[in-house]
Amino acid sequence: MTMDTLAFMTTMENRFSFSAEDKSILQANAAWGAEIAAEMAEHFYGYLGCDTEMNAIINASEGRIQRLTDTFIKWFAEMFTGIDDWGAVYAHRRWQIGVVHVKVGIQPQHIVPAMSTVIHEVAKKLKAEGKSEELKDALGRICMIDLAFIEQSYVDVSTSAVLKETGWSSALLKRLISTGAASIN
Repeated sequence: MTMDTLAFMTTMENRFSFSAEDKSILQANAAWGAEIAAEMAEHFYGYLGCDTEMNAIINASEGRIQRLTDTFIKWFAEMFTGIDDWGAVYAHRRWQIGVVHVKVGIQPQHIVPAMSTVIHEVAKKLKAEGKSEELKDALGRICMIDLAFIEQSYVDVSTSAVLKETGWSSALLKRLISTGAASIN
């Protein structure tokens, strides 16, 4: 099962009403985004470091937290630049970030509140620096699109693994999931 990352990006742009105006606003504030990225990484990993399970993951090897911080800073800045106007390269990179989260065992239950922490801290920074509501809204939308990529990676990687291991068809797996979900009260 191969994800069409550009198609997913387009779908998410539509669902979140991520517009050309949002893109323009983010790009116009790219220098500011790069400027605050390290501070946002501190909030992000500070939050995750307070959780025993996540602290073990982010500090599992020598230098891992620094590598993660560097990756976060790049990710954060890319939300403002869009890399290729939020096209195929941007979408593929977001998909890869999600797959890495799956590979290292970071569950969605950790990602969602960590992203919420970033959004909250960015909102405080925006307010303190007198930035526009439009920038806040645009950044909120792209954060949610990036989060959707991470969440979808869990579904797709899990589905692919089950199909590969069992030899089941995609239709059978969907039917089993639907039947199982229908039985939950």
